[in-house]
Amino acid sequence: MLKTYRIPILTLFVILFVDQFIKIFIKLNYPLGEVGRIGNWCIIHFTENPGMAFGMEFGGDYGKLILSVFRILASIGGIIYIRHIVRQKENPLFIFCVSLILAGAIGNILDSVFYGSIFTESDEFLAAHLVAPGNGYAGILHGHVVDMFYFPIYNGRFPDWFPFWGGEDFQFFRPIFNFADFSISVGVGLLIVFQKRIQKRSAQPTEDPEPVVEETKTAEQ
Repeated sequence: MLKTYRIPILTLFVILFVDQFIKIFIKLNYPLGEVGRIGNWCIIHFTENPGMAFGMEFGGDYGKLILSVFRILASIGGIIYIRHIVRQKENPLFIFCVSLILAGAIGNILDSVFYGSIFTESDEFLAAHLVAPGNGYAGILHGHVVDMFYFPIYNGRFPDWFPFWGGEDFQFFRPIFNFADFSISVGVGLLIVFQKRIQKRSAQPTEDPEPVVEETKTAEQ
């Protein structure tokens, strides 16, 4: 049983362990703001967001609740889907990609579901600390997602003739994200890059059907 599901099980375990280790370490040891940097393009900047991936927000408290419930339902659907594709003996790369996406989604769900209940609120001066469940900064399903990776690789300015944003400054890459977001992005990226290989492998029969031998009886003359 475990051998059959070794790809999704190992993928989920590794991604969730690394993701939660980084988030909890950052949250318990640093206040909000910059933690460290390598040059001007690789920055660890601790921030939290109540919404979607890459710091995007959605509809206040009710939007947060709806988003958390949607994430949970989507993850349950993802688990059922992985079970299906494993049983169908789909391409292992395809199973790995779907597992990366599911692991990233579950990683952010854990923040949303539990962090508000078991952590004090982070601010610009003090790191958070663990508290008894129910004594945190928010209720179940209302926790904030912890983000920390910030890569402002390039800063520039749109030319004056550029539509809408002409003459304005821009930055690539602006969003702050976490390891779970990274896992989702890698899973989607691999699906796109290796789409043809995955489809070709999946279209092939996994086992050669055994020929049907019909026995016929002949009457003795």
